[in-house]
Amino acid sequence: MVYLNDDIANFDFEAALPLLSEQRREQALKFKHEQGRKTCAAAYLLLCEGLRKEYGITEKPVFEYGEHGKPFILGHPEIHFNMSHCREAAICAISETPVGIDVESIREYRESLVHYTMNDDEIAAITQSPNPALAFIRYWTMKEAVLKLSGEGIRNDLKNVLIGFANQIQTIVNEPRGYVYSVVY
Repeated sequence: MVYLNDDIANFDFEAALPLLSEQRREQALKFKHEQGRKTCAAAYLLLCEGLRKEYGITEKPVFEYGEHGKPFILGHPEIHFNMSHCREAAICAISETPVGIDVESIREYRESLVHYTMNDDEIAAITQSPNPALAFIRYWTMKEAVLKLSGEGIRNDLKNVLIGFANQIQTIVNEPRGYVYSVVY
């Protein structure tokens, strides 16, 4: 299940602080800007909401981390989750199987980044798109969601990340709110 908060402007960070685990509170407070603090806290609260609704878990989850930094919930290895946030939204996916999710703001991109991260077919789709910035972000969220699913994180060979995942990725574009997200199970 996917949980989304795209009303970050009205998110009350001070009211959220007591709802966070000590671990997450420390992480949120490390963000330099208020926006980052808000989205970090909002993503965690979405996880708490999902755990309560789907599993009846009401305690604040504490994370352990895998070899490449992928978090898992201490005491609940059977629950898979992934969180992401950008300026416009915070998002969390919870599943009984591994899951990856990424949300990104729709913004301009550098052509050098496209050539470094995209294969020839993806480059063609981006450059031929009526909205290349949106097409790039769409591909980027798909790739990052796949990498987060595996727990690998960003790696050097980004061009072939999507091979074999075409039918497993769901991508949602919310142009009016300015973000794109992709989820893969």
